[in-house]
Amino acid sequence: MPRNLASDVYAAARPGRLRQKVARDPAYLYVPNSYGAPVTTVIDQRTRKVVRVLRTGSLSQHVTPSYDLSRLYVEASYSNQIDVVDPRTGRITRRYPVDRPYNLYFTPDGRHAIVMDEEHQRIVFADPRTFRPQRTLSDPTCDGPNHADFSADGRSFIVTCEFSGSLLKISTLGERVVGRLDLGPGSKPQDVRLSPDGRWFYVADMGRDLLLRIGWRDLRVVGSTPTPMMPHGIYPSRDGRFLYLSDRGAGEVSVFSLARRRIVANWPIPGGGTPDMGGVSADGRTLWLTGRYTGYVYGWNTRTGKLVAKIWVGGSPHGMLVWPQPGRYSLGHTGNLR
Repeated sequence: MPRNLASDVYAAARPGRLRQKVARDPAYLYVPNSYGAPVTTVIDQRTRKVVRVLRTGSLSQHVTPSYDLSRLYVEASYSNQIDVVDPRTGRITRRYPVDRPYNLYFTPDGRHAIVMDEEHQRIVFADPRTFRPQRTLSDPTCDGPNHADFSADGRSFIVTCEFSGSLLKISTLGERVVGRLDLGPGSKPQDVRLSPDGRWFYVADMGRDLLLRIGWRDLRVVGSTPTPMMPHGIYPSRDGRFLYLSDRGAGEVSVFSLARRRIVANWPIPGGGTPDMGGVSADGRTLWLTGRYTGYVYGWNTRTGKLVAKIWVGGSPHGMLVWPQPGRYSLGHTGNLR
């Protein structure tokens, strides 16, 4: 895998570090619709207007940049397909048959895609361009594998198992389970992100309203922070100081200080909402999130915490991609770049 810069796993994803190959890609939001019309809505970040609606597959879940940042993928679970979008034009170029793709990741060396088949409790290692299966993992302790992130050395990754309230640790090279952790009654782990220093994984526990801190080497909970209702998505700030946590049930964003290990601010949606998934703009000035059950896309000014955009798309917008983003390569999901 490409070596880490200094001691910061996100050093290459700081503001202004767009690679030349993506610097001219249109600054768009790609918003998949989970329920209802099988579409992905494309929004101009600058004008905040819908520029087109793509006919993607049914139950379009997440939009994911390819490992080399040259393509965007829309995982459509019900249609059993992954749609390919050209980020230069914002248009679909191809479709691949893939069994029940919920989420998509790439190993840090770029040699494998990892398809999260949540419905069938499978973690599928596949060809990163054709998505033909190479090896399938299934563990009896993991019901509903859906989100993941990799250790700083790339040798292992953590998978959240939503419906069994548990985590798996998987060897990237061995492609096998090397650790299991039951988080306890009521747990529903969602998004997971590695801290910038590579020491901790942070997990959003939507069932118990907690942000969990997990040691990267030993799979155990070493700390927890109470959050507002139903934390779901986790997004590092571009300066590496904070984690933005979408509190779906509370209708707000929590700002978690990595240095102080506590929530230092809350950014509500006036009138309420259900903030879900998205990402931070390339310059770090705007946090964009979908409203899972309200049909809106929301934007917050990260300096003031004020809501500055509210864009209607309808349906049930889910795993939105904010594009382009700085970084050398993509580990998947809605833009986990390093």
